[in-house]
Amino acid sequence: MNDRIVSGNLNDEDSYSEGGLRPRRLTDYVGQDKVKENLIIAMAAAKQRGEPLDHVLLYGPPGLGKTTLASIIASEMEANIRITAGPAVERPGDMASLLTQVKAGDILFIDEIHRLGKVVEEILYPAMEDFSLSWVMGKGLQAQSINLKVEPFTLVGATTRYSMLSAPLRDRFGTVYRLDYYDQNAMESIVKRSAGIMNLEIDHGGIAEIARRSRGTPRVANRLLRRVRDFAQVRADGRATQQVSSEALGLLEVDHLGLDEIDHRLLATIAEKYDGGPVGIETLAASTGEESDTLMDVYEPYLIQLGFLNRTPRGRTLTRSAYEHLGITIPARFIKAQSSMWDK
Repeated sequence: MNDRIVSGNLNDEDSYSEGGLRPRRLTDYVGQDKVKENLIIAMAAAKQRGEPLDHVLLYGPPGLGKTTLASIIASEMEANIRITAGPAVERPGDMASLLTQVKAGDILFIDEIHRLGKVVEEILYPAMEDFSLSWVMGKGLQAQSINLKVEPFTLVGATTRYSMLSAPLRDRFGTVYRLDYYDQNAMESIVKRSAGIMNLEIDHGGIAEIARRSRGTPRVANRLLRRVRDFAQVRADGRATQQVSSEALGLLEVDHLGLDEIDHRLLATIAEKYDGGPVGIETLAASTGEESDTLMDVYEPYLIQLGFLNRTPRGRTLTRSAYEHLGITIPARFIKAQSSMWDK
């Protein structure tokens, strides 16, 4: 999934190149205005009291800036940040080691926190509430109960699967923020800022074209911007106009709404093989050769946001907008069903 240029998931190229594009302060962080306003108040209050910031949970689709926001929180709080990921913390001892290394006021950032094991997760509970560690080592007669105090710290968790977090863990976060897809104006600001950092000569038309095809996701925007920069360097004397940007993204098979070849294939499968649906997710997965979880977590959210796909109790169905976008004739039964609905 990371190979898709329009995927919000992190890939190796992003890991290498995103660092220089990430904002360092909240004033440079574009979008998510409500989240920023609430964080500004919470951080100012914590500083005035001389206390660590309440534990923060960030959730939403990949590529929207959760890791960036965690780093900004650390910067604004003038604190060190320790970064890890849920799958990397395999044993209770791993979590205990992380927690005993944090200093007063430090930020501990756990990405993909929903993937923490249950036993590891339970180590966090007393640490988040009372800044203490309590666990048992060994078994039987050799079992030992260990209790340690840890320095007051702030846990920042990030997840794309909020529903997979256990209720006890969710309840221990002082603040929970959802990051939403960005609108066109915010995306244009992000593309303009990144182009400036890259020293790319680009006009407003080029900025708008890239922003429009970025699926409301900064990571995708920066990825497309790098590909447009390559194209402009080789074929357009280094200047990214609207036409140059459109040609570059056309070669990548990213259309004007940010849909790629895989998105088109998924929609066409429902339209042509299943007459627009409804079709069950398992049947659709078998037809497209993709895992059902991948369809639900990676492909469907953006298509649903665009209004191209509906999830119904009977399965997935296409909308009129999807047929119009694909340029496929709308089935007569689809028109009849809609007419009946309006008559009621």
